[in-house]
Amino acid sequence: MKKAAAVILLLLLVGSATLVFVYYKIEAEMHKPQGNLPAQLYVDRGDSAIGLTYKLINEKQLQLDVNWFKIWSRLNAEKLALKTGLYEIEPQSSYYQLLKKIQTGNTKKFTVTLIEGLRVKDWFAQISQIDYLEQDLGDFEQLYERLIEGSGFCENEHRSVEGCLLADTYQFEYQSSAFELLLRARNMMQNYVDDQWQQRFVDVPLANTYEALIMASIIEKETAVAAERDVIAGVFANRLHDGMRLQTDPTVIYGIGDAFDGNITRKHLRTLTPYNTYRIDGLPITPIAMPSRASIDAALRPASTDYVYFVSKGDGRHQFSETLEQHNKAVRKYQLGLD
Repeated sequence: MKKAAAVILLLLLVGSATLVFVYYKIEAEMHKPQGNLPAQLYVDRGDSAIGLTYKLINEKQLQLDVNWFKIWSRLNAEKLALKTGLYEIEPQSSYYQLLKKIQTGNTKKFTVTLIEGLRVKDWFAQISQIDYLEQDLGDFEQLYERLIEGSGFCENEHRSVEGCLLADTYQFEYQSSAFELLLRARNMMQNYVDDQWQQRFVDVPLANTYEALIMASIIEKETAVAAERDVIAGVFANRLHDGMRLQTDPTVIYGIGDAFDGNITRKHLRTLTPYNTYRIDGLPITPIAMPSRASIDAALRPASTDYVYFVSKGDGRHQFSETLEQHNKAVRKYQLGLD
């Protein structure tokens, strides 16, 4: 009897030792650095951990004993759920680290910066060339219908998306929807301008948030100098209050469209378009660019000033004037080179 018990005990000890050996052998196999793993790995819908493993082994990108992996996978079934996406793999990662990353959905992130001052067609072209996005934008002419119409935000009879998307840096994952990215930009603009509209100055000469975006887009195109934005906004507010035309070159250029060759002429200034603020009263019919947050802030909270004129100094800054006489003197100095 004692002999049988001793045999059983011995078998148990041997069995336990074997299990410990197998456990540590499997863990060592799963945690050893892998030198040939791809730098990036895409996990598609329906991919399984076992199928992915065999694929990497067959392609000699993974040095892993299949038998050890079979045992490990049976003991760790909860760790085999994979999440779709593109994954960036660090050099010398272990296969355990790779599976953990895929299980948690720690996918590679991409960014795109949509720059203020550009037109919606410029953004459309930029996004259309990003390989890592699912290109589902469709036709440019249908963008208004898909992004704006029926939303209650930025709706206009001219079916323009101009000025209605917020300039920012957007993060996305591999094969994210390009349309969804623009929809995020629209929603962010709606949230921002609605919030800022509640904080506008009471005497700002703008009827609604759409007019605020039109004004902000003009400010955006007039100056890149942060300290000037609210002053230029103040000039335009004074002109609107006084019934003066805005007379701003960027609106003329936008009205010319792709035919503009970089040289604005007297003929351009005299040509009547719905955007030429030398020929029309008030604001143009739509925004002329994508405005920044800073330009929206300036449009809704312009500086209190008596300036009604400004002229470029040629270095990105402007000379502001209260009277036509002062303005003409500034034009002679900065535009004509005369004192």
